[in-house]
Amino acid sequence: MANELIRHKLAILPDQPGCYLMKDRQNTVIYVGKAKVLKNRVRSYFTGSHDTKTQRLVNEIEDFEYIITSSDKEALILELNLIKKYDPKYNIMLKDDKSYPYLKITGERHPKLITTRQVKKDKGKYFGPYPNAYAAAETKKLLDRLYPLRKCHTMPDRVCLYYHLGQCLAPCVKPVEKETYQEMIDGITKFLNGGFREVKVQLVAKMSEAAENLEFERAKEYRDQINMIETVMEKQKMAMNDFTNRDVFAYAVDKGWMCVQVFFVRQGKLIERDVSLFPLYRDPEEEFLTYLGQFYEKANHVKPSEILIPEADDPDMLKEWLGVRVLVPQRGKKKELVALAKKNAEVAIKEKFQLLERQEERTIGACTDLGEAMNIEVPLRIEAFDNSHIQGADAVSAMITFIDGKPSKKDYRKYKTRNASKPDDYAAMREVIRRRYSRVLKDGLPLPDLIVIDGGKGQMESAREILEDELGLSIPIAGLAKDAKHQTSQLLYGSPAEIVPLKRTSEAFYLLQRIQDEVHRFVITFHRQLRGKNSIQSALDGLEGVGPKRKQQLLKHFGSVKKIKEASVEQIQEAGMPEALAISIEQHFKQGTLPSES
Repeated sequence: MANELIRHKLAILPDQPGCYLMKDRQNTVIYVGKAKVLKNRVRSYFTGSHDTKTQRLVNEIEDFEYIITSSDKEALILELNLIKKYDPKYNIMLKDDKSYPYLKITGERHPKLITTRQVKKDKGKYFGPYPNAYAAAETKKLLDRLYPLRKCHTMPDRVCLYYHLGQCLAPCVKPVEKETYQEMIDGITKFLNGGFREVKVQLVAKMSEAAENLEFERAKEYRDQINMIETVMEKQKMAMNDFTNRDVFAYAVDKGWMCVQVFFVRQGKLIERDVSLFPLYRDPEEEFLTYLGQFYEKANHVKPSEILIPEADDPDMLKEWLGVRVLVPQRGKKKELVALAKKNAEVAIKEKFQLLERQEERTIGACTDLGEAMNIEVPLRIEAFDNSHIQGADAVSAMITFIDGKPSKKDYRKYKTRNASKPDDYAAMREVIRRRYSRVLKDGLPLPDLIVIDGGKGQMESAREILEDELGLSIPIAGLAKDAKHQTSQLLYGSPAEIVPLKRTSEAFYLLQRIQDEVHRFVITFHRQLRGKNSIQSALDGLEGVGPKRKQQLLKHFGSVKKIKEASVEQIQEAGMPEALAISIEQHFKQGTLPSES
């Protein structure tokens, strides 16, 4: 049920287009949407029944805001900007891990032809995408032999091998007119847009002429270029009769999820596809338009000459918005391409659905089960703490964060204990909890829904003293006890702490295991790093002429204190030490006047 604040806001919503921002109890924006009629769309979230996934979103909403726009197009553009600004966790977030190779003619005075995966808004001219780096490299190799643009990154002061091979005009020593470059750029553009057949005919004529003139080496060069054109440009089956570059979009929806397939058609060939699968929280067509906008806002997607989509209320608006021709094909090969993309989307969503359900169970589903077992709100943000030291030395602590059942590594933190007596784990826990949540309160950071302590009742009580008695915070605190084999054994909760019964085969128990293993791994790694750093410091402490920088320099060069001890004077000098100091270091280690490495 909506809270009282939301009910009042719902009653005064306008019947105009705009965007809405859903917020959770931390006042964090968790979802951004657009609507043709704000009143109808926003109210729909709080009335009627929803699937489990959408209901989870609704359960987190504690407040909302909205912004009125004058048109659907403005709402769409504003929505994309708001998603980019707030990075809401329930919105489609297209990742940048999918990047394709492109060919680029640089916009310099003396342009180069290069391969790149980064498409920038510069004066360069981009062609692609290509299905893989090999295809892009082979195409570039062919073009290098046909169009002699410069190859060097910085202009040399003399001609290079490429000039003698006929693959460079040597602008480093010879003047080259802009018109000459423009002719080559036009030639490359025409070639990549289907003109390679014309080039092939010209090369066949040149090869015959050279053979008739008994210029067999030149004829062989032409023959090799013809073979490369046939291998690189003609090996794929044509998808269309024309050579228009186009992207073909289609989508499928099933059980509250959406799969979007994009076919890249270049020079009439279907060369690659892009697949995205994500939860659906509103009308599929509106979600698809948001996806379309984000797709081309990404730096590594170049807009083609034409975009084919399955449906649209206003294709002309999309054409104006995207700056390219947008078609909803009704018949012919273009419609067949859209239908093929849709079929692939349907297959993909069915194949991956079981895996997605399993992932959902292990993450957010596990959080839900854990909240029910502990009788607390669903702990979507969990922060876990652990300590590490060896006989009180190099005492450290660490905190990890799990959001929606998955590790959020950007929120991990490391701590060197300052004030606690080093062998005292309870004092160390009090210090770290105080430092962490004093900073959270000071900086207005989100509070966790659950704090997990890798330890028993004493550690839990130490954390509770600081949180409740000192900072005035009321956050559930759980402890994780281990068995004799150092494996997760029991979940402790409450005051006084009691065992929370959890099946060892449950997803909630597996989630706790992952949290405990991860926080232990993180703190142990930090402790080893600190111990390694301190070992080199202690081994060289007190030696005149060796300060912190030289200690680090020696360790970086040799890799360990043991190798420093075994090094000769010459080897120590190779690490950047003056001769006199190298002799001093070697003698001290040989005489055993410095402590040995533990």
